[in-house]
Amino acid sequence: MKHGLDAYANLDSPIHHWEPRYKLVALLSLIFAFSFVQKLSLLPAMIIVTITLYKISQLPASFLLTRLRYPGFFLASIALLLPFSVGSEVIFQIGFLAVREEGVLSLVLVVTRFLCILTVSLIIFGTAPFFTHIKAMRSLGLPAILADMTLLSYRYIEQLADDLVKMKRAMQLRGFRPTNFNLRNLRILASLAGTLLVRSYEQSERVYRAMILRGYGYAPQNISGHREVLGKPSNTANWRSVIALLLSLLIAFGFVLAEILF
Repeated sequence: MKHGLDAYANLDSPIHHWEPRYKLVALLSLIFAFSFVQKLSLLPAMIIVTITLYKISQLPASFLLTRLRYPGFFLASIALLLPFSVGSEVIFQIGFLAVREEGVLSLVLVVTRFLCILTVSLIIFGTAPFFTHIKAMRSLGLPAILADMTLLSYRYIEQLADDLVKMKRAMQLRGFRPTNFNLRNLRILASLAGTLLVRSYEQSERVYRAMILRGYGYAPQNISGHREVLGKPSNTANWRSVIALLLSLLIAFGFVLAEILF
């Protein structure tokens, strides 16, 4: 992958050396704990934990900012709706638009949780090769068919993106102007989406036939054979990984306990 999630998987940070299975369990526990938080008083602690993890991972800021671009549209839509539609306590009013206190607080909660969860997710997949994560998930009990589907999706999603870029460039060379919003352009874009969908389907059919011809799914010991291909995660567990796992679980439990008690 040219610009995949694992573009910085070769860095030398403590999180990069964290045993993949332990890292998955630990950071996923933090993600679930973050999603459980409803109190604004816990948000500063969430931010501190997230920033600390990102600093330890040594991932560049550009890695995070680049992948916040598309989720940013989702956050922008929430920012345009929540402050004006949730709650009854009006902070100030501009014409017929009233900014409500409950909406602003809900916006802060949603945006903070979203950014923290997304950042921790990027730490998970940005600190080891994607194939290593699949092996770790497989060893933790992920079904073989799901592992295969995930690997194939990750393998071919960038190829589909390249096909889309080529098709858009060809359309522009033939005079297509995407900035012109009219019925003709909408039909062309719909045809583009349909063509890309058909190409992706045909590609999946060719890949599946090639796998069948090479014996996929017909081995007597299919599950064990799949495990042999995937193997085990390359890093072995050590005391640092165990301590990091326990510390992460303790922090996650602390968030959940604080939410329940306070």
